[in-house]
Amino acid sequence: MNLGVYGLGRFGSFWASVLRRCCDAGDTVYATSRRRHDVPDSVIWLDEDEFLSRCDVIYFCVAISSFESVLERVSGRIRKGALVMDTCSVKAFPAKWMERILGRDDVQLVATHPMFGPDSAKAGLSGLPVVVCPVRVDAVTLERLEATFSSWGLKVLRMSPLEHDREAAYSQGVTHFVGRTLRQMGLEDTEIATSGYKALMTIVDQTCNDPLQLFFDLQHYNPYAREMRLSLQVAIEKVLNQLRESEEGQTLV
Repeated sequence: MNLGVYGLGRFGSFWASVLRRCCDAGDTVYATSRRRHDVPDSVIWLDEDEFLSRCDVIYFCVAISSFESVLERVSGRIRKGALVMDTCSVKAFPAKWMERILGRDDVQLVATHPMFGPDSAKAGLSGLPVVVCPVRVDAVTLERLEATFSSWGLKVLRMSPLEHDREAAYSQGVTHFVGRTLRQMGLEDTEIATSGYKALMTIVDQTCNDPLQLFFDLQHYNPYAREMRLSLQVAIEKVLNQLRESEEGQTLV
């Protein structure tokens, strides 16, 4: 089987190396991108036309804000019978784009989100979650895909795109928001750091190693992100009010 990764940014390069390491020995892993990049070991670079005509399975690893326009440009050149997936960190918009732009009946569509990346998967894939959202796919292909992910040690979670986005807004979305906020504070390592502070610094490192565009896309394209930010703002105000109330009538030395 010919597996393909479209987009060789930080996550795409990582995902291509995952495929090469985990896929069957007889499978071939190809990669392409809008700009030429170095490819991981044992991954084969193809130009866009050859990539789209050759790959049986395609993972699009592009920025959320670019995905719709990429689909529009390549839709007519994707191989008949291909399984097409995205790896975006939101799911409702990418699923709609795939269904609308790839409306042809001769390709199958699954929206996926590996809930990890180069930093969080340093110790391996075992137990890490991957979300699978069926868009237009037959039961046999879907079960085979989920079995493949499970064989890699991943925890497969099947849900609808909106279910994913609501949960992700209050997990991944808030984590990236807090990480970027703490980075703006200019926090640094210190010899008296507690374990809790070190955990916060780990969040800063993991979230800020990702492109800034990912942060913007998580906030703009998740339909529940604004609700999450408002909830966070209300929670901060409540804590500040509690602090002000506790200080009333106290004399500070």
